[in-house]
Parts: sequence; C-alpha cells; structure tokens
Amino acid sequence: MLVVRNNILLLLFHLVVLLVVAQSSFLPPCEPINETVSVEKEGCPKCLVFQTSICSGHCLTKEPVYKSPFSTVYQHVCTYRDVRYETVRLPDCPPGVDPHITYPVALSCDCSLCTMDTSDCTIESLQPDFCMSQREDFPAY
Repeated sequence: MLVVRNNILLLLFHLVVLLVVAQSSFLPPCEPINETVSVEKEGCPKCLVFQTSICSGHCLTKEPVYKSPFSTVYQHVCTYRDVRYETVRLPDCPPGVDPHITYPVALSCDCSLCTMDTSDCTIESLQPDFCMSQREDFPAY
C-alpha cells in the first residue's frame, strides 16, 4: 500500500513539473518588446506618444501552499536589466517649465524583484500610452 501511494505521489510530482514546463513554453519570455508609451509633465499642455522598448513577458513564480504571517514570498517580475536613457522634448511647454523628460529604454530584461525606479509595480496599472492631457504623436524614427 505504501509503495502504491509513493508511486502516485511521484506521478503527481512529474505531472506538475510537466505542466509547468508546458505552460512556460507557450507563454512569451521576459524580453524587450516595442511598445507605444506616453510621457507628460505638469505644466505642459500635451503628452507625447512614441515607440520605445520596454520589458514584457512571463516569469515563473511560486505561490506557497501554506501561508504564514512570519514568512515572506518574493515574486519575480519581468523588469529591466540593462537600460539606456533617452530624453524627449514635450511640445508647447510654457516658459519656465523644463520641457525635457528622460525615460529608460530596455536593452535587456530579467526576471527579478520589481524596482520602483524603472518599473510600474502596481497590480492594475494604466496602459503605457495613457495620457491625462492632449495627445501628440511623435513620428517614428
């Protein structure tokens, strides 16, 4: 009876591993992708919409079966590994308002802890091209 139970547990373990591998092979990997984003600044009447590289994709995560208030679980997200910073100029900013905005461009990505400096770590965020003010599309280059 013990042998049968151990064989069933072993089979279940192999099925779980197989499902994880199968699931991860169908999901997009964590990598830089081209995305339309927007930038805006208080004091400037328009937001600028343009194409850049951001990190996007799937990272394997773990959810504990037993949750304890004394244990912490760190989930990894698809975030920037190497970045280059670029600067754009917002149109029609009034005198006295600096029209320049600097933003990160993804060169490579990694599954790691979310860094608030370069990533949106919220559960439900706005779309990357959302604007509060009037939109102005930046021509693709």
